[in-house]
Amino acid sequence: MDRMQAKKAENADRSLVDLVFSWSLRDVLSKDLYRNKVRKIPDTFLSTSHYLTSFIDPLIEETHADLSSSMTTLAGAPICEVLSVKISKDYKPPRDLFYEISLKRLRDTANEAGIYEPEKGDLIAFTDVRPKCISDLDRPKRPYVIALVQGPQGETSNKLPILSSKPIECFEQRMEMDHKRETEADKKKETLFAVFLINMTTNIRIWNALCLGQERGNMSLIQKVLQSDSAAENTCTLCFSNPASVWDPITRPFNLNDSQQAAVSSCIAARKCDHQNSVKLIWGPPGTGKTKTVGTLLFVLFRMKCRTVTCAPTNIAVIEVTTRLVRLVRESIECGSYGLGDIVLFGNGERMKIDKHDDLLDVFLNFRINILAKCFAPLSGWKHSVESMISLLEDPEEMYEKCLKERGEKDDEDEEDDDEGEGEEEEGILRDEKLEINRGREGKIHPQYFKDVKEKKIWRNIIDQTLKKNKKKQQESVSSQENDQLKDDKGENEDELAQKKNNKMVASGKNDGLLTFQEFVKKRFDSTGEKLKFCIINLYTHLPTSFISIEVAKNMIKALGLLESIATLLHSSTVSFKRLKENICEFEDVGKAVDQFSKLHRNRQECLQILRCLHQTLPVPTIFLYDGIKNFCLCNASLIFCTASSSAKLHMAGMKPFELLVIDEAAQLKECESAIPLQLAGLRHAILVGDELQLPAMVKSKISTNAEFGRSLFERLVSLGHRKLLLNLQYRMHPSISLFPNQEFYNNRISDAPNVKERSYKRCFLQGDMYGSYSFINVAYGKEEQSNSHSTRNMVEVVAVSEIVAKLFKESVAKKQKVSVGVISPYNAQVFAIQEKLGKTYSTSTHSDFSVSVRSVDGFQGGEEDVIIISTVRSNLNGKVGFLSNRQRANVALTRARYYSL
Repeated sequence: MDRMQAKKAENADRSLVDLVFSWSLRDVLSKDLYRNKVRKIPDTFLSTSHYLTSFIDPLIEETHADLSSSMTTLAGAPICEVLSVKISKDYKPPRDLFYEISLKRLRDTANEAGIYEPEKGDLIAFTDVRPKCISDLDRPKRPYVIALVQGPQGETSNKLPILSSKPIECFEQRMEMDHKRETEADKKKETLFAVFLINMTTNIRIWNALCLGQERGNMSLIQKVLQSDSAAENTCTLCFSNPASVWDPITRPFNLNDSQQAAVSSCIAARKCDHQNSVKLIWGPPGTGKTKTVGTLLFVLFRMKCRTVTCAPTNIAVIEVTTRLVRLVRESIECGSYGLGDIVLFGNGERMKIDKHDDLLDVFLNFRINILAKCFAPLSGWKHSVESMISLLEDPEEMYEKCLKERGEKDDEDEEDDDEGEGEEEEGILRDEKLEINRGREGKIHPQYFKDVKEKKIWRNIIDQTLKKNKKKQQESVSSQENDQLKDDKGENEDELAQKKNNKMVASGKNDGLLTFQEFVKKRFDSTGEKLKFCIINLYTHLPTSFISIEVAKNMIKALGLLESIATLLHSSTVSFKRLKENICEFEDVGKAVDQFSKLHRNRQECLQILRCLHQTLPVPTIFLYDGIKNFCLCNASLIFCTASSSAKLHMAGMKPFELLVIDEAAQLKECESAIPLQLAGLRHAILVGDELQLPAMVKSKISTNAEFGRSLFERLVSLGHRKLLLNLQYRMHPSISLFPNQEFYNNRISDAPNVKERSYKRCFLQGDMYGSYSFINVAYGKEEQSNSHSTRNMVEVVAVSEIVAKLFKESVAKKQKVSVGVISPYNAQVFAIQEKLGKTYSTSTHSDFSVSVRSVDGFQGGEEDVIIISTVRSNLNGKVGFLSNRQRANVALTRARYYSL
């Protein structure tokens, strides 16, 4: 059955891709290709099939418009050079035209500005010229070929898998012929380029949700939103009994206002209902504490261990809501970082800029997989480390004797190899174990690491053989008889015995730096302890609480303290070798002195007891495959965070069912895209958080726009009269700023919180009558112009903005007043021009005394600053205001400022 579903999913993927492949360049450029096929998406639907199919034609048109738009900006499109094109093993014409390509210096130039590295889902065009216009792609004798990137380069290969729309052997043959001509006649070789057009990943995922939903998806919530159904918003009468009371102690520290508390309580009550499905809407106008409300709700769900998926339209929005929840959880944790294992954030780490969010690394899936892989490793992970430490603490003499014997057997090893491995075998770290520890950094785990258990022995033998290739024979070591004689020499302690052996080996040229017993114990304890501490900290951090109890976590933390104490005592300069040995080996006369030696003895005993207990009560999973660890993390997490598009990855066989879905910024998400998470297995309740009066989803096609393709599920349900849980108290804007948007957009339903009414909330940053809470500045002689990206800019306004920012900076320094400035423009070209003008003159860090953030209106949704400067750009005799005519964009732009809006 799973194979059949996988095959259907593959065919669904291909059906959209094949359709795009079928378009000629003329089709792509035609604005009317689907004009007569796209119908308006209805407000209500007759069935789930009617619902899903209603979005298909608008999705095709939107894909078509996106591709058409990319053709108009080819001159600035990302591009890379192709070195070779080879037929893949999966190549099966006429449909499965799979190839592998290699790109010029792809890895070497990854950090250079402007370098394009194709990603999975990228639609690329192959051409032998750098295209500057559309005609460069479709020359009569050398037409372009488009292809879809199937995945990233492999770990062990620089080949990039692609699916082509047409056979491209011609390119391969041409490149080979050019190479021959170059070598034979010293002629210049022709170059093949891969030009980025669009990324189809999200559209393919939506397509799958629409085409496969009936067969693989959970339709219970979809059925709930087909029509205006008052039951969808009502609390079940069988379950209603003051739901807030149980969770009041948890929410009380967050100081929620009445509307926020009502929203949280209503959602918790809905989750507890087993009798009916529900869809809740939380309406969060600007500044009303939407993020705080959602964070509190998720924290309660975290405490309830309610298996919840939280989605948002963009990576930025996902990062914001995850950061809020993780901060609340960290503040509430009683035992180290225990509990974070119940939270998973996943997605593209580069796009999420996860490296700039250190506080989220502990919940980021790729990072967690990497860490747990090391902890689960049989040769260097938890099991090996705890057993090694127990053995060392129980009988260090036996371990030392064993080490001496092993070193005697390895005296034929090369001196160079001894130097290279110095400190590893002495400290009890096998070379192949260290290789195992070092594999898999930067979130990518070396494929060799993930071998089947049966192959581990074979793999270890391969490494041993590789190491031996670099070894040369040494002179024979001291015979075992001589070694035994030294050990049996009575009246001499281990230091003296080791020194004698060293002296003899020096004389024979065989000194390999043998350690004294005391040095051995210290080094072995340090090396084993470091690995053990790494495993302890990361296991109680990254394992889900369903797998590790808080009692076990407390014991692990206690063991950490004891290990630190033992290490300190072992390295104490006052501890002589003889006393140290006696103390560790439990000689009967040790406990007579009440000093640090008896403390070492007690700590050792207690540490041994705890480690033995942990060894029995915490058998870590025997999972070594990457996908196995990933599934383990996803199936056992309580809260999972991702974009709505990425939630498609949760539609996998064996995934543990979910209970509840939360969509943040739901009004900014196309309804067809919300269908991806709405179909997740087990979901019975959904909570949509947003504001339909702020920005909607972006749609490029006018045809799709007219068909209501950009409308969100949140907006459609509101239009049908679905009840909203309104957050009605705003904490951001000075009353003189909030007055207009409250009247114009919210019918005076929003009240100003006490904090913004206080006299201290009014600020004066610039002197002059023209500067106030709202300032409208006429920029004379402004002129609209088109940039290379076909966006609009106004360079006179750019200068005006830079002068205002300079004045604000001067006043900030003079008055020693901390000021954050946001510059907003509805046009990307203006945003880039302002950023270029300001350069790096001002800090962008929110922790700076003076910071400046320049973004588009869309990029500023959810943001706020002390001062907002809005560059409208438009200046024409026709009175056209472009994007500013959109009420939703105007609402966002006018509600970002705390004190000044210019």
